[in-house]
Amino acid sequence: MLTNSRGGVFILSSSSSASSEHFHHHYSFGNWWPGSFKGHRMSLPFYQRCHQHYDLSYRNKDVRSTVSHYQREKKRSAVYTQGSTAYSSRSSAAHRRESEAFRRASASSSQQQASQHALSSEVSRKAASAYDYGSSHGLTDSSLLLDDYSSKLSPKPKRAKHSLLSGEEKENLPSDYMVPIFSGRQKHVSGITDTEEERIKEAAAYIAQRNLLASEEGITTSKQSTASKQTTASKQSTASKQSTASKQSTASRQSTASRQSVVSKQATSALQQEETSEKKSRKVVIREKAERLSLRKTLEETETYHAKLNEDHLLHAPEFIIKPRSHTVWEKENVKLHCSIAGWPEPRVTWYKNQVPINVHANPGKYIIESRYGMHTLEINGCDFEDTAQYRASAMNVKGELSAYASVVVKRYKGEFDETRFHAGASTMPLSFGVTPYGYASRFEIHFDDKFDVSFGREGETMSLGCRVVITPEIKHFQPEIQWYRNGVPLSPSKWVQTLWSGERATLTFSHLNKEDEGLYTIRVRMGEYYEQYSAYVFVRDADAEIEGAPAAPLDVKCLEANKDYIIISWKQPAVDGGSPILGYFIDKCEVGTDSWSQCNDTPVKFARFPVTGLIEGRSYIFRVRAVNKMGIGFPSRVSEPVAALDPAEKARLKSRPSAPWTGQIIVTEEEPSEGIVPGPPTDLSVTEATRSYVVLSWKPPGQRGHEGIMYFVEKCEAGTENWQRVNTELPVKSPRFALFDLAEGKSYCFRVRCSNSAGVGEPSEATEVTVVGDKLDIPKAPGKIIPSRNTDTSVVVSWEESKDAKELVGYYIEASVAGSGKWEPCNNNPVKGSRFTCHGLVTGQSYIFRVRAVNAAGLSEYSQDSEAIEVKAAIAPPSPPCDITCLESFRDSMVLGWKQPDKIGGAEITGYYVNYREVIDGVPGKWREANVKAVSEEAYKISNLKENMVYQFQVAAMNMAGLGAPSAVSECFKCEEWTIAVPGPPHSLKCSEVRKDSLVLQWKPPVHSGRTPVTGYFVDLKEAKAKEDQWRGLNEAAIKNVYLKVRGLKEGVSYVFRVRAINQAGVGKPSDLAGPVVAETRPGTKEVVVNVDDDGVISLNFECDKMTPKSEFSWSKDYVSTEDSPRLEVESKGNKTKMTFKDLGMDDLGIYSCDVTDTDGIASSYLIDEEELKRLLALSHEHKFPTVPVKSELAVEILEKGQVRFWMQAEKLSGNAKVNYIFNEKEIFEGPKYKMHIDRNTGIIEMFMEKLQDEDEGTYTFQLQDGKATNHSTVVLVGDVFKKLQKEAEFQRQEWIRKQGPHFVEYLSWEVTGECNVLLKCKVANIKKETHIVWYKDEREISVDEKHDFKDGICTLLITEFSKKDAGIYEVILKDDRGKDKSRLKLVDEAFKELMMEVCKKIALSATDLKIQSTAEGIQLYSFVTYYVEDLKVNWSHNGSAIRYSDRVKTGVTGEQIWLQINEPTPNDKGKYVMELFDGKTGHQKTVDLSGQAYDEAYAEFQRLKQAAIAEKNRARVLGGLPDVVTIQEGKALNLTCNVWGDPPPEVSWLKNEKALASDDHCNLKFEAGRTAYFTINGVSTADSGKYGLVVKNKYGSETSDFTVSVFIPEEEARMAALESLKGGKKAK
Repeated sequence: MLTNSRGGVFILSSSSSASSEHFHHHYSFGNWWPGSFKGHRMSLPFYQRCHQHYDLSYRNKDVRSTVSHYQREKKRSAVYTQGSTAYSSRSSAAHRRESEAFRRASASSSQQQASQHALSSEVSRKAASAYDYGSSHGLTDSSLLLDDYSSKLSPKPKRAKHSLLSGEEKENLPSDYMVPIFSGRQKHVSGITDTEEERIKEAAAYIAQRNLLASEEGITTSKQSTASKQTTASKQSTASKQSTASKQSTASRQSTASRQSVVSKQATSALQQEETSEKKSRKVVIREKAERLSLRKTLEETETYHAKLNEDHLLHAPEFIIKPRSHTVWEKENVKLHCSIAGWPEPRVTWYKNQVPINVHANPGKYIIESRYGMHTLEINGCDFEDTAQYRASAMNVKGELSAYASVVVKRYKGEFDETRFHAGASTMPLSFGVTPYGYASRFEIHFDDKFDVSFGREGETMSLGCRVVITPEIKHFQPEIQWYRNGVPLSPSKWVQTLWSGERATLTFSHLNKEDEGLYTIRVRMGEYYEQYSAYVFVRDADAEIEGAPAAPLDVKCLEANKDYIIISWKQPAVDGGSPILGYFIDKCEVGTDSWSQCNDTPVKFARFPVTGLIEGRSYIFRVRAVNKMGIGFPSRVSEPVAALDPAEKARLKSRPSAPWTGQIIVTEEEPSEGIVPGPPTDLSVTEATRSYVVLSWKPPGQRGHEGIMYFVEKCEAGTENWQRVNTELPVKSPRFALFDLAEGKSYCFRVRCSNSAGVGEPSEATEVTVVGDKLDIPKAPGKIIPSRNTDTSVVVSWEESKDAKELVGYYIEASVAGSGKWEPCNNNPVKGSRFTCHGLVTGQSYIFRVRAVNAAGLSEYSQDSEAIEVKAAIAPPSPPCDITCLESFRDSMVLGWKQPDKIGGAEITGYYVNYREVIDGVPGKWREANVKAVSEEAYKISNLKENMVYQFQVAAMNMAGLGAPSAVSECFKCEEWTIAVPGPPHSLKCSEVRKDSLVLQWKPPVHSGRTPVTGYFVDLKEAKAKEDQWRGLNEAAIKNVYLKVRGLKEGVSYVFRVRAINQAGVGKPSDLAGPVVAETRPGTKEVVVNVDDDGVISLNFECDKMTPKSEFSWSKDYVSTEDSPRLEVESKGNKTKMTFKDLGMDDLGIYSCDVTDTDGIASSYLIDEEELKRLLALSHEHKFPTVPVKSELAVEILEKGQVRFWMQAEKLSGNAKVNYIFNEKEIFEGPKYKMHIDRNTGIIEMFMEKLQDEDEGTYTFQLQDGKATNHSTVVLVGDVFKKLQKEAEFQRQEWIRKQGPHFVEYLSWEVTGECNVLLKCKVANIKKETHIVWYKDEREISVDEKHDFKDGICTLLITEFSKKDAGIYEVILKDDRGKDKSRLKLVDEAFKELMMEVCKKIALSATDLKIQSTAEGIQLYSFVTYYVEDLKVNWSHNGSAIRYSDRVKTGVTGEQIWLQINEPTPNDKGKYVMELFDGKTGHQKTVDLSGQAYDEAYAEFQRLKQAAIAEKNRARVLGGLPDVVTIQEGKALNLTCNVWGDPPPEVSWLKNEKALASDDHCNLKFEAGRTAYFTINGVSTADSGKYGLVVKNKYGSETSDFTVSVFIPEEEARMAALESLKGGKKAK
């Protein structure tokens, strides 16, 4: 109970959920909403916070969503609070004083004082109205109940919060419990009041509400206010505010009525002013909001209109019209989450629980998900604590995905269990007790479902064993203890095996199977003091050997003994030796932390123990063993556990003190040596183990050894001598044990040991007794008396007598062999102890023999004697109880019962049933009485001599030859009374047979009680086994009269149940008991009924069963009615096969024929014979009665190579007695010079040959076949044109054969166009020799061929390069030698030439290179190169898809192998895509180039450059001619030279002499006229004028120099020089 500042009382009733919810709606948010977050963490209910299984992701998301919602609401509330001074700008103290003034004003009269409680109720109502108003207008709770400051997170999160719970309720809560707030909102219509009275009341309601919440929760406000002077006081501390308020309150109670009136007026005036400001601000806010809503509505309508205009815009993402709401429910109640979603295409909705998709099939009946007309529903039935979670509805279509969240909190009734005891832990609660939904449970029932069976694996594979654990009663908060065992030893998780418990399923997983994993596996489930267990055997077969015949891997490698010097390793021998004896074993070691394996022994050891030496002290090692035989080395064993090379005492010392983290190496420290004493001799020296490979010595350290460590030296000598030899000369032994190797087998030795330390070597110990080197452990003797006995239909129990005097026995290996096969297979790969073993994996019905051998460390014993053969089949046991007892009909003093056959018949046919009954009076059952003395053979029985209107219970027990089985469960109570119902009773004895993956056959028996009228038909219903009762569906719309129905359309792997209802004229009766569940599956090895027609035309149905038991029999039926006495059928069964023969198949035999195999798991099959199948079988029978020789090919004629004629046909098959008659024109012909006959009975080919067809051979040919009683014939007619054509073909083939006797053409002349676009004429010849000549002709003129033909490959060729029209003509090639000649002709004219030219043009077109761009002085050129060009190749150019019109500016042409397009003076219009098409006569081949963009710009720039260069070259100054290179002139003569020059503009002319400028004068006259002609004149030349002259012409485009030489001679000088030359010549002649 809470009291506000005005004396108003608010009551929160713990028994009224409605009032509590109402209180939460109106009062919780102002106080608890901000304070419910501490460091962004939501306070949780104790039943969520105190349990580890509470979903943290749900809690965190709930917190995040609540915080984000809170922050959004705070932002939205700012719109309202900024304009409302009465609601957001008033201090807490001002509100309290105005509230007090209003209270005292209203208390001026006794009537007003009497109505205080009513006014407080009005205040409460107005507060609710204020909240509802804000909620309906989009305002938050905090904006209505607190000012802006209070809407923030609590500024004092550590301050204790007040609670609305009573003291008693608080005591029952944990110390950190906080009341959960489950928010909700009520939408009421609350308008803005216009009357002043209503505004005052509304303000007063707010003030009362605010004071109540502020006083209860200690919430303080300190925001500055400008509305009144009292806001100044609000800036003071909270303590001063409370003190002021308290004083004012005390003074107000003592004031007079007049003072109260003044205060009341002041308060009323202040409220009016405040409310006026508030009203104006509200109108503004609401108007603005109304405008926004109107604008939004207009926009939405516009968008909707446009979406309808364009159909594509109809697609839109999902949108939640109605979001799912959060719920708080009590345990065991149902809850529904609803949401409505819009979107196109229609969104697909998925429900999630804590972000995990909800699978309705995983928990049938728990969840129901429905979607109807856009409304989507998730129903949770029978809520429990585990259903407390966050649920999400996810809507998705092609446009996107959208989710909406809702929380479900499930509450428990108070006092259901002791919470303190629940949270205290398991130590305070007895293990045998557990909390259940109904109180305390002292006993648990544990069941195993979906159990693992006997399993078979192979080395290296993975395997999982698992089962579902069902515990009743179910305890949500207590998990059972799961423990796995192998051969009774608990298993712990390791790298080889992992365990998993999912909450309802236990799994054991093998990551890498080894033979060590073979054994009996047991799962034990403990719940409190009760436990249950289940066991099954796991067999591990050997992996396939890499080397054929190599032995299998050893197993169970262990360390027997370890010390500083050696480690003794043991192992078990494998069961499989690969077919040859195992020669021994190699032991490998690997230091822990490395991957390097090293072999420990050089020669194989046979003994299954070996001491490994050469170890580093303190290091850890792992070991493995490999077996070897004459075929090779097998796979290595599984590695052993790591073991350290340390003495046991050192290990114990290290374990007893803390050590550093394991590094793979143990650091051993020794005591500081002290100068001391020579150690004494060791004591108790003995030989602990002796084999043919090694001897192990053991001794005790000496008593006299000082404080330092000692070491040992071991010595040996042969017995009978005193020649002692030190064994370990290099490395002394550190441990008091040592293994000796390299001893001679069969010799006798003695041993002794000396101790040594820094002081010296001590005296030797006493020598051991004489030890003979050899195996002391004998191989065990073979076991005896192998006795197999039946177990199941796939297993046999084998027992034996254990080996006598066997020492250190490891176990036994059992092998099995199919009787008579001689092939033995191991039954176990891990030795088993004891004298009994169950061999699994055997074939049902097969006979086996067994043998056993023992194994110890010395080796494997001899095999035992073979057992007697035993057939694998299940042992006989009493049947299991019948089930589903029902009352089929009731009379005044009797009742008819029906029941179902037992699931397990015990391996023998059920011989009968016994029924017991008892009376039930007032719910108290009486004693059981026997209903029948003689066993009942049917599953129905009428019990007589009962009492009318008495209630009875019944039970039934089945019996077979093994005895009477356990009785069934007690039936329901049935009342013995006369049935007067008009409708029929339930059918009974429902049976499912012929079960396949998509169909089965359901059979039943008619109801015992048919009703008032006979039964007219039946209705069959079906549903999935896990479906609800309302999901039954009928299989037949109209009633069927048969008592069977073939059900089709089943889903493979789904389990179904069926029921049948009978109908008569009165109506449909009650349904039968259920048949099933039955899984729709086709079992491996399922066989079907096969129809057969034998050679005599006899039709039969045949069936074979491989899973029969000795008691199994075949039962044939027609339309599921036994055919045992049918005169039209005959049945013969032998072994596992049966045959039903039709004596005279006819229309009376139409129907369904089925064959059932008794004493099996429902093995059956059927065959339908309808009218169509009847016709087919009768036709097939007729063929077999009157057989014909089947023919593959009818009689045909073919011409052979030499022109021979072959008549032939082929039969399907011919026996050795088959005969053939050959008939020509109705006369039989026989083999002779003209006809050759042949029969191949293996292939069925019948042939007749004729050398030549003559005119008299025209006619009809027939082959008549006879093979036993089967006959056939085939005919061919050769007359008229058919005969003449065949005759002509034969003659042609004869001439061809003659031609081929000499050189001839195999392939005649043909042409081919090469990749180089040349034409190659070729032909293929045969029967060529060296003397054979080949000659080529064109148009009857011989062609000379340069190269000589080589006939090695038989190909002759003639290559024609650059083929063109001139090469058209008729080509011929002739082969000839002394044996004859042959020729081949090829016409390459007219159409043939055109065809060839098109191919040449095609090759040329394909050889064209890509178009390239080249700039010239005239413009831009596009060009491509081909191999060569011919006129037949048409070239077309196009620009931007249009053919180019050629002109002087745009030209095309071919230069050599270049095809070009010249564009002179290009313009921007010439930009674009250019295509060159080469047309070969059929198709066009295109090459393209893009002359635009950068390509055009670059080409155009280059063109401009070249153009300018060309202009410069054209107009450059140059000397055109007229000047000689050398001028010889006589002295005194005149030299006149004229030279033409060119240049635009006209060039400037200058002359040089000897590289120096020459000026015109009287002697040398230089002239230049008309800008074209230059004159050079020298008057009266002299020798001084000789020299090199140059004419230099120059203009702005360039210059050029033309040089010439002037040589001046004197005639006298020339004569003198000539005389001197002649004189010199005369002297030389002499």
